[in-house]
Amino acid sequence: MITLKAYLFISLVLFVTGLVIIISRKNIVAILLGIELILNSAALNFVAYSKYTAVNLDGHVFALFIIVIAAAEAAVGLAIVIRFFQVKESVHIDEASDLREELTR
Repeated sequence: MITLKAYLFISLVLFVTGLVIIISRKNIVAILLGIELILNSAALNFVAYSKYTAVNLDGHVFALFIIVIAAAEAAVGLAIVIRFFQVKESVHIDEASDLREELTR
């Protein structure tokens, strides 16, 4: 049987990995991947606490909402990345600040 500490450790690893990816990468797609990892770690926490602290399905429902939000975030985020690539022909986050300058002209 897997203990609650094991679930929390896996969730911590997912969260830290996502945070490191967000901080260290300049690629927009990699940053979206880091956000997905952080959302998945939160969903894992909800399910783990729901399994070990209560016998209800509240944690599972919250995890389902997180999965739906993550799917919507991925769809909208990738649409923005595709449009950004069409305009700048790059997916580096440093070039996103140039868009603000172009809009004010």
